[in-house]
Amino acid sequence: MIQTSITTAGIDTSKAKLDIAVHGLTERWQVANALPGWRALAANLVKAGITRVGIEATGGYERGVVEHLRSAGFAVLLLQPLQVKAFGQVHLRRAKNDALDAVLIAACAAALDPPEVAPDPRLTELADYLTFLEQIEEDIRRFKTRLEHIDEPALRRIVNSDIARLKARKSTQIRDIAKRLRAYDDLAKRLKLVLSIPGIGERTALAIVIRMPELGRVSREEAAALAGLAPFDSDSGQHRGQRKIAGGRSRLRRSLFAAALPAAFRWNRALMALYARLMARGKVHNAALIACARKLLIYANTVVQRGTPWIEKEA
Repeated sequence: MIQTSITTAGIDTSKAKLDIAVHGLTERWQVANALPGWRALAANLVKAGITRVGIEATGGYERGVVEHLRSAGFAVLLLQPLQVKAFGQVHLRRAKNDALDAVLIAACAAALDPPEVAPDPRLTELADYLTFLEQIEEDIRRFKTRLEHIDEPALRRIVNSDIARLKARKSTQIRDIAKRLRAYDDLAKRLKLVLSIPGIGERTALAIVIRMPELGRVSREEAAALAGLAPFDSDSGQHRGQRKIAGGRSRLRRSLFAAALPAAFRWNRALMALYARLMARGKVHNAALIACARKLLIYANTVVQRGTPWIEKEA
């Protein structure tokens, strides 16, 4: 049963404006998506007795108002577009405009429980630096692909120079993020614990700590699901479908998957044994690597949960 409450508001975000609706009421209004608008929004929410706000993730345009409302004491639920869309489909709501979207977001937020782990503003800031690092890595991959189709020596020198420049920037960015994170004692301890796991280097450890604030405070199954590494059933009647992964935090998942190959082939004896067992059972290479990536995250969650570093078991 869905519990409704008029203390929940929904916000539909665009680059220039915010559309606001109060769940259970017909009241709707609009403000600019800038500091003066955020201040007016907070004041109006206080007058309306609203303590909880739902807002849909919209490519970063929601970031400023989310931070402002949280600092003002509001409980802000950052909803994924898939959640809001599914909620609208369940309730057969097809009409769409900014005002109606705000109404739908308000209803969706009212039906959801608030997150058990409160957002950490320090990790939110570090995530921006990590995203920039990931974009540098994407640029390096694009230049390498471009290089495969260039034969002219002069052009190849230009592309190779760009790749070298980006690699140097990547190294600098990793050092900078690690330095910023280690400025906080609790985060530095968390990073050190994750780094104790064979097969997890500094780049992957930073992704795990920053992209998963819940680390050490959720179960292994929840951690895997949050990263989109938990296999989902696809069965119906007598049909047994292939298990697949879906959803979750794609950037974190890519970081773990990239680390799984060297970890399962060289660095982590537990993963090497797991990979060998899965391949012997007929699993394909990618499926075995996904299982290894999931294990890496589970190991990280476990060491943080226990507060003790990884201990290698004797073979």
